[in-house]
Amino acid sequence: MSAVSTSPAIERGTATSRIAAIAVAVIIALLAIAPHFLSAGAVDRMTALFIYVILAAMWNALAGFGGLVSVGQQVFFGLSAYFAIRLADAGLNPFLALFASGLIVGAVSWPLSLFMLRLRNGEFAIGMWVIAALTHLLVNLDRLVQGETGTSLISLNAYDAGARRAAIYWLALASMTALLAILFGLLRGSTGAAIRAIRDNEDAAASVGVRVTGTKRLLFVLAAFGIGIAGALWLATSITFQPKTYFNVQWTAYMIFMVLVGGIGTFEGAILGALVFFLIETWFGGTGVWYLVGLGATAVLFSLFLPRGLWGTIEERFGLRLLPVGYRVRFPATADGDATPSPQQTTPYREKA
Repeated sequence: MSAVSTSPAIERGTATSRIAAIAVAVIIALLAIAPHFLSAGAVDRMTALFIYVILAAMWNALAGFGGLVSVGQQVFFGLSAYFAIRLADAGLNPFLALFASGLIVGAVSWPLSLFMLRLRNGEFAIGMWVIAALTHLLVNLDRLVQGETGTSLISLNAYDAGARRAAIYWLALASMTALLAILFGLLRGSTGAAIRAIRDNEDAAASVGVRVTGTKRLLFVLAAFGIGIAGALWLATSITFQPKTYFNVQWTAYMIFMVLVGGIGTFEGAILGALVFFLIETWFGGTGVWYLVGLGATAVLFSLFLPRGLWGTIEERFGLRLLPVGYRVRFPATADGDATPSPQQTTPYREKA
């Protein structure tokens, strides 16, 4: 009889995660050809879902993995839409303007991070909200925007409605896929380990050689760029730009809701939370103020009874990981010879560096 190892095993990928990777590739391929078969309304709704996934993933990266909880991320959402309006008005192709505005927002976020990342915890959260409010006021002063009256991305109307709808859909799908891939690769590497170390204990991370400021700045800029792309895409779907809509704190509230419901600090949780939010909005979005009351009540209930969210609870109970970005410790075989540990024998899922 061969001896049974008593050492715990360190694992990342599993057979389940490899199957999940194949499934993700198939789903993306199917989504790429979906506009040929879906109605115009369905294409618009799917585009909105892709934007929600981007928003949830970026806020989760910043707060769930990096520990930088912000209630002012709407600044990047609104600022990108504003820059897209400005660039298109200057004569740039509107589709190029959408991407360029995201790059500009990412560039703007770099100097902003120089002083915002000096703040910690609640100071950082409120500081970002103040920056969003000030930016909203400054955008209102632009004569092109006409205050709260707003303006439109008129140059998009030059394209056929059907072709424009499909192009925006594919841009949203490509943006979501690319941003998730970049984030996934970042979190699986040494930078991801540094990000989680900073989240758990910033001072301890610095003491072992982690470049705290540089790592936080990279995450801050990536989240700003991603949310900026989402804001530009939302402008493309709605055409109109009103500052009070794009700089509304409800966008950050939506991000927080999606991440709390899906599972903060888990890669899959943000995607699941965006899907849940999308379904709730689709079914109950027309109920007016009760829709917002329902969202708030749902968030409170999850905070009280499922603090790890849907996916976090699933991982903790069943040990299921589809897109793992960290390592996990599994205990050896039990005394009765069972070589397959039960989910309860697995350490609670908080991915380690």
